[in-house]
Amino acid sequence: MPLNTLEILQQVNGSLRSALIRLRPEQRHCSTVMPQDFSDLLSEILRAAESLRCQPVKPEAAEAVQQAALEYRSHLENLRDFLPQLHGNLLAEKSRLETAQAHVLSAATWARGSTRTF
Repeated sequence: MPLNTLEILQQVNGSLRSALIRLRPEQRHCSTVMPQDFSDLLSEILRAAESLRCQPVKPEAAEAVQQAALEYRSHLENLRDFLPQLHGNLLAEKSRLETAQAHVLSAATWARGSTRTF
């Protein structure tokens, strides 16, 4: 049996709630954030949008769907507010990792060169 709009919104809200906690922008080192996290977010957002756009809402579920839709909107607004900061954190982490990689390569080059002098 296919899920109705309310069930889909409840599932999506649960996923978005988890993602908002997992991807919190306060974390400075974003090494636990994976590209799949963003793919999953997009899939869930598209899933809810499709459900809201295409599925008729039963009159007896209209109020519950409206509440779930308000929660969904709140999650989207939270994402809108913190994704730019998360993006900045990811760019900073990328830069930090590139610097560390360059340092390791430099140290390895130096180590190879100094073994030849002995």
